[in-house]
Amino acid sequence: MSQRRRTAILISGRGSNMAALLAAATDPAYPAEIALVLSNRADAAGLARAVEAGIPTAVVASRGFGKDRAAFEAAMEAELAAHGVELIALAGFMRVLTEGFTRRWEGRMLNIHPSLLPAFPGLDTHARALAAGVRLHGCTVHLVTPGVDEGPIVAQAAVPVLATDAEEALARRVLAEEHRLYPTALAWLASGQLRLENGRAVLNTAPQPSGESLRNPG
Repeated sequence: MSQRRRTAILISGRGSNMAALLAAATDPAYPAEIALVLSNRADAAGLARAVEAGIPTAVVASRGFGKDRAAFEAAMEAELAAHGVELIALAGFMRVLTEGFTRRWEGRMLNIHPSLLPAFPGLDTHARALAAGVRLHGCTVHLVTPGVDEGPIVAQAAVPVLATDAEEALARRVLAEEHRLYPTALAWLASGQLRLENGRAVLNTAPQPSGESLRNPG
């Protein structure tokens, strides 16, 4: 088997998608090795979960840098370099990254967003989906670019919006799909099946996840 790609997961909170990635990476055949969990908040609950799993952690407190985003990102990149990180998976990382940072990691950084992009970028996606009366909602994995939630779409998973849905119920069903979809997308990137080409996410022939997943065929 080829060498596993050293991957950092960036979090700001509980890290539920982080936990799904950690679980996938316990399989020696999984092509990504989680080398670091990094948070911009020392009180992020996901840090304890990572420690329990035996994963190195680091905190680069964004508050300590004020409005100096470049200095904050330089400190993060120092941690990434120290751990030999090759790929990044954002998992509830609540900081907008600068164009410089995203360009340096272009094609090597994924994010998961709780909507079917380009619908409902940003926050409060489930409440907005219910207010809009959509019949399908879901999640999207995309490559990260300077525009927030605008990067090339890698894969999507859809769930029906039920007439009886409240925000919490819809969020739970979407989250279950996130936990299934994100490890698959990271595996594609780490194995070289996924690449960025002319601004598009191009995926070579690969097994598609079961369920209502939709992938960008490239």
